[in-house]
Amino acid sequence: MACPSCRSSLGLLLPRGPAATSTLRQGLFAESTTARAALSFSQSSNTTAASSTRRSKSLLSQQSRRIHTTRQCRAEGGEGSGGLAGGFRKLLASVAGNQSSSYIAYGATQRIYKDCAKQADYTITPEDRKAGRVKETADGEEIGVGNGSIWHEKFGLLPTFSTWAHVTMLHLWLVVVRLRCLDKDAHATWQAQLVDHFFHQAEEKMDRTHDMSSRVMRQRYLQDLFVQWRGVVLAYDEGLVKGDAVLAAAVWRNLFKASEDVDVRALAAIVSWMRSSLKYLDSMEDAGLALHPTLFKNKPDAELPVVDKFVPALEGQTTKGAAAADVEGISAAGQAEAKASPVTSQKAEPKGAASQKPKAVPKFKTAA
Repeated sequence: MACPSCRSSLGLLLPRGPAATSTLRQGLFAESTTARAALSFSQSSNTTAASSTRRSKSLLSQQSRRIHTTRQCRAEGGEGSGGLAGGFRKLLASVAGNQSSSYIAYGATQRIYKDCAKQADYTITPEDRKAGRVKETADGEEIGVGNGSIWHEKFGLLPTFSTWAHVTMLHLWLVVVRLRCLDKDAHATWQAQLVDHFFHQAEEKMDRTHDMSSRVMRQRYLQDLFVQWRGVVLAYDEGLVKGDAVLAAAVWRNLFKASEDVDVRALAAIVSWMRSSLKYLDSMEDAGLALHPTLFKNKPDAELPVVDKFVPALEGQTTKGAAAADVEGISAAGQAEAKASPVTSQKAEPKGAASQKPKAVPKFKTAA
């Protein structure tokens, strides 16, 4: 309730009469309606904003889940993913968990490399080195103690660093040929990992086994070894394409150091074993490269019976050719002797000379 003076002042401000009162009521009703509409719009805006916020959060969570699913599919070798083949990577991912392809390749290639490096391994103990019992070749290469490998026992290769390196590179080449059947990225990754394992152990052998403490000298030898590895790959690839004769020449130059007194029988057995190993690796599934306990089913000496097997198809050709050459040699020698001493025909022939016959050429065995 206002005082008389306030009421009189308010009366001066407000219009009087029924029409004015109705207009005032309509204005107040309009203002009240506008206020309620504004309040309702504000509440609906807040509700819409909250709903939009919840919806955006839901969309973000769905997008993050979708991205995570995509990454998981790529890791497992989904469609459109790079790297290994789909089924191969799925199996490798299931074996190695959530690891990436590089870690999978590292573990698998390490196991494969150990299988390659143990074939012609050797040791030189510090006790032998201190006692001066380490022998050397004519070229000054230290000779260690072999592990009873057929490369040392059957084929006569000395247990040296050179023998170990070339036998290991030979096995690595067989694996690399099989890895070429994979896609480009997988082949590059797996071959790089295999080569890294090889050169890491090569440097370790130089340091621990041969007491080569100078890092500069080790790097120099590793550079030369890398050049040899590139040459070995090219030489064996050429032999793989051109035939066994070229392949045997590559093995003779690298593994046997072009020795003139090489055992040809052992050389033929190694070439036959390389062919059979490539065939066995070719028949193996891609997943077998990572899961199979060994990639080399047979040993090279198992091919010796194949080398010693006589081939009936060559019997007539070799004996006739050798016999004909022998007869031609005898006749040519006889004609030369007759020209040198023409009176020899007048002399009496020694007793039993007419009954002498050329010696039969012995049959030889050749590889199949």
